[in-house]
Amino acid sequence: MTIRLYDTSARQIRDFTPIKPGCVSIYLCGATVQAAPHIGHIRSGLNFDIMRRWFAYRGYDVTFIRNVTDIDDKIIWKAADQGRPWWSIGYENERAFDDGYTALGCLPPSYEPRATGHVTEMIEMMRGLIERGHAYEADGSVYFDVRSWPSYLELSKQDLEEMRQPAEEGITGKRDPRDFAMWKAVKPGEPAWETPWGRGRPGWHLECSAMAHKYLGSAFDIHGGGLDLIFPHHENEIAQAKAFGDDFARYWVHNAWVTMSGEKMSKSLGNSVLVSEMVKVWRPIVLRYYLGTPHYRSMIEYSEEALREAESAFARIEGFAQRVAELAGGVVDPSPEVPPAFAEAMDDDLGVPQALAVVHTTVRQGNSALAADDKEAAVARLAEVRAMLGVLGLDPFDEFWAGGGADRSEDLHGVVDSLVRLVLDQRESARARKDWATADAIRDQLGQAGLVIEDSPQGPRWTLGSR
Repeated sequence: MTIRLYDTSARQIRDFTPIKPGCVSIYLCGATVQAAPHIGHIRSGLNFDIMRRWFAYRGYDVTFIRNVTDIDDKIIWKAADQGRPWWSIGYENERAFDDGYTALGCLPPSYEPRATGHVTEMIEMMRGLIERGHAYEADGSVYFDVRSWPSYLELSKQDLEEMRQPAEEGITGKRDPRDFAMWKAVKPGEPAWETPWGRGRPGWHLECSAMAHKYLGSAFDIHGGGLDLIFPHHENEIAQAKAFGDDFARYWVHNAWVTMSGEKMSKSLGNSVLVSEMVKVWRPIVLRYYLGTPHYRSMIEYSEEALREAESAFARIEGFAQRVAELAGGVVDPSPEVPPAFAEAMDDDLGVPQALAVVHTTVRQGNSALAADDKEAAVARLAEVRAMLGVLGLDPFDEFWAGGGADRSEDLHGVVDSLVRLVLDQRESARARKDWATADAIRDQLGQAGLVIEDSPQGPRWTLGSR
């Protein structure tokens, strides 16, 4: 089957046809490094990691660019507030993002350019746009003239007459309030670079247009990012790049958010959950399962209950895999191909939920084979499960997860938690059928192992007690 993707610009699912046969080029708007990442930030990288893995499975040579925005207003404001150099804020948080991506098993990008390393390319793009009549200098800043580009707003489908750009503090000299800044004139105490129009720093939108051109050329296959970037960021990227003469991206793919109480998870709302803290409580592979298995265009409403459900679901897969490996006397190699139903789901706009249903069906078939002492069938099902989990980055026998890709001391808590919850599920089943003797026996056995069980309105919890 042909891979099909939902193209935001077309508002429909389209067959994917690469510019260069056998190759796919992807540009993903990466981190703006003013703060450490929460799980909403990492979701985007994880969704596109799965896309990249699927293209690679289908035989494509993938070039994957994920940029770092290491200079912007928020970084400068935070540096001033903390009395630190702006670059130290950026570098510290860039490391935190790298740690988050790595902890959740994301493959490193082909290239990961920083905005501040590409000022030369930005100047070249601004010069070309000014020469073509699509940009102008005013008071040391450079603005894009939105009225000079008739197809402006083709991505977000807005009406120019009703549209207003987000307010930009200290911006002067605009011919039209809807024009956006490509370059911002220097202010006292701010970082600045020399240009033909004076010292200043880049605007956010210009950075990505210039870096995409640098690493992927005048035309590439897929541009990705979160839904919140459609306007103004991606809209302005398109205007700059196409007015400069680039064909730019052929497909626009956007992932949905992680929400809390119906609101987008964000630092400003104070409702974020930092990746660095989450991996201390939850196994990183479980976090990947939780964030990566919903469809990329579906919102994820964060809750601990949903995380526990993801943990239990993955424990069933992992438990099956471990039982078969023990029966086989060692790790079973993945099948060379995934089952057809899994492939069909993934080809259809990366239908991970439908693909995951195939995984769970195969696990159930494997468990039935185990119950029937059919070793050959059980091993065959595990080989298929490993092939499918490998595409999703969730294979527990993969060297990354099995060999210590994440901190093993933190992982150990997750392993114990998964095993204890399986026992607690048995205890809950006994309580439900009013088999109090069995329920009490399970609790006592866990107590002898050094675990204290507390029954709460949210369900049983365990803590490590004294033995």
